Amino acid sequence: MRSRGTATRRRGERLVRVCALALMGGLTVWGSGTAAWEMNTYQDFVRGRFHGVSLGRDGRLALAPRLDTVFSSDQPVVWSAVRTPDGSLYVATGHRGRLFRIDVAGKSTLLWTAPQPEIFALALDAKGVLYAASSPDGRVYRISGGAATEYFNPGARYIWSLVAAPDGSLYVGTGDQGKVFRVTGPGKGEVWYETGQSHITSMALDREGRLLAGTEPNGILYRISAKDKAFALYDASLPEIRSIVPGPDGAIYAAALGGSVAKRVQGAAQAAQAAAAAGAAPTATMSITVEADAQAGPELKPPQPDAAKQQPQQQPVTPQVTTQFTPAVDYSGIEKSAVYRINSDNTVETVWTSKEENAYDLLQLPDRLLISTDGNGRVYALAPDRKVTLLVQTNEGEATRLLAADRAVLAATGNMGRIYRLGDASSASGTYESPVYDTGSTARWGSLSWRGQVPAGASLNFQTRSGNSARPDRSWSDWSGALTDPAGSGVSSPNARYIQFRAEFTGGSGGASPVVNHVNIAYLPQNTAPVVRSINVVTQASAGGAGQKTPAQQTTSAPYSITVTDTGEAGSSTTAGTPTTVVGRSLNPQVNVTWQADDSDGDHLVYALYFRGEDEQAWKLLKGNLHESTLSFDGDALADGKYYFRVVASDHEANPPASARTGELVTAPVLIDNTPPVVAIAPARRTPTAVTIEFEAMDGASALRRCEYSLDAAGWIPVEAADGVIDSLRERFVLELRNVPAGEHLVVVRAVDNSGNAGLAKVVLR
Repeated sequence: MRSRGTATRRRGERLVRVCALALMGGLTVWGSGTAAWEMNTYQDFVRGRFHGVSLGRDGRLALAPRLDTVFSSDQPVVWSAVRTPDGSLYVATGHRGRLFRIDVAGKSTLLWTAPQPEIFALALDAKGVLYAASSPDGRVYRISGGAATEYFNPGARYIWSLVAAPDGSLYVGTGDQGKVFRVTGPGKGEVWYETGQSHITSMALDREGRLLAGTEPNGILYRISAKDKAFALYDASLPEIRSIVPGPDGAIYAAALGGSVAKRVQGAAQAAQAAAAAGAAPTATMSITVEADAQAGPELKPPQPDAAKQQPQQQPVTPQVTTQFTPAVDYSGIEKSAVYRINSDNTVETVWTSKEENAYDLLQLPDRLLISTDGNGRVYALAPDRKVTLLVQTNEGEATRLLAADRAVLAATGNMGRIYRLGDASSASGTYESPVYDTGSTARWGSLSWRGQVPAGASLNFQTRSGNSARPDRSWSDWSGALTDPAGSGVSSPNARYIQFRAEFTGGSGGASPVVNHVNIAYLPQNTAPVVRSINVVTQASAGGAGQKTPAQQTTSAPYSITVTDTGEAGSSTTAGTPTTVVGRSLNPQVNVTWQADDSDGDHLVYALYFRGEDEQAWKLLKGNLHESTLSFDGDALADGKYYFRVVASDHEANPPASARTGELVTAPVLIDNTPPVVAIAPARRTPTAVTIEFEAMDGASALRRCEYSLDAAGWIPVEAADGVIDSLRERFVLELRNVPAGEHLVVVRAVDNSGNAGLAKVVLR
């Protein structure tokens, strides 16, 4: 999905009307330009919700194949299903271990209930004999004449897959030890191949009758040609090979998962047993989370399944395992699922990937490959050119198995456990619900327009609803009336931040379907006021500046330096002679104000900077019409004292006067102190062993922070205040120098205030 937002801003008659309404007083302030929410690609539409509507790779919505419910088991999940030559079905469910038979007329019968809660696999041999594998504490049962007898016990915790071979043998794929057994009769089985993996999660026979086995947790696909003889066809980057389908051309398709079903079920069963042992309600919930980067192949980004799933009723006698297909194990850095094509020369291609969905099963049809997933029970069709179509969405938790039927496809699902039939004819009607769109702020809706085709006798209607919560709930508006004009129909939903549309498809004569490939909703966002996030004021010295004197123009500053002698007399003066070279202050103080501001609408901002003294009432403008978020000015322009600074940000250049908004921020008091302390030195007092110098330092703006002296331009030595702490505007100091050598000496004292200004004075000892 794409929002053109500010990129499609344009002014026109609507803007004039908005300005006029705003000037009437008290109304919401709207933005200056129309924005648009557009949907026109596969990635845009695939995030929506489909009911009888399919989505082509070219981003075309149309009626999906007719979807009918063949069977509802009232169980949480259908794990496996097989179809007999006469068209009847055997369906294995969890989590009560029930096996059903569905005849060609659609009548269902509970055939058998296993001693274990899960029946993960079914197999039908060439003679029509049915085998069922139950777990945990895996057993294989032979079902004949409505009766079940134990056929083989592999001594394994789980049995994930069964394959009946043409020679009458039965292959059994197990876990936790990752072994494949070959069974030739009741109780007659042997280990055919030991993979070293934990689970054999899928099996199939290639066109030459060789066994193919997929494993977990390393996602390896093996081709087993004889007892203890196998070749690893592919080692996937994903942990579980979930489905294997041999193609008619000798290629093999394999679906791999990022979130291991085997691991999830195993953990859920252990949790259920622990809960049952503790006397608690024996329901465990396992989930799987996968964040991944897709590799080659088409990438799908559907919405996450609804959080609220219908849960099975708990039974007090048999421990139940509630397997909810939502996130738990993180395989970062890889895609969530993928479909691989292993060619006859053992080269491998990735033909499909997804970051959001797990691929559960594959079905090879003459003209395409079907993929079932856990994304609302979706079924995708992969064409030979690798283009993907979202064929149908069952709106169940997951589509676990796919079966070919006469001119149809059967899809088994979980949460709830049902069998659906996808016919070759289109649905008579269907709906598509878009994902929710966030405008970022309250918006005024314009018109909804669309492009597509509506055949004779067909119809296509749009509706909208809006709200201010991210997910539609009871606080949202009802669906609006029908919007039918492709060129644009006014949206009547209330002004709000979020909006959603629904398209209702009705087929025409001969099953012709309406088609939609572009939807556009125009809106006018509310103009949001700018926000000034922070202001930073720094006083610093700057080499140069307006009004700075050259050395020839500068004079010595009397308050800056005081000279006395040890006799207390001022030095002699002359009225003629060589002029003295003056070394003045080389840096001017500068005040640098910077700020951060932003506008959620993306409007360009203009700033004004004001100031006022601590004891003043009115704000004075330093400078307005600023497009940069910084301003420097001469610090001498402000006398020493405390000041407040205010930044006002405005979006008036991007909006008409009636719609413009402002935001401002005021600083805490800022101390401006450019004047150094004044140091006054009393005449030095000499004793036979020492020289005592008393002096006083004073500052008018900030407290003194340190004092030090230097003897004959040597290093600076700290001086302690007479009261022990240098912390006041005025401080008295007593400096006692001992063992001063005979002769003339220069003593310089320096006092520094809180702003870093230094005041100096000197005394000459003779």
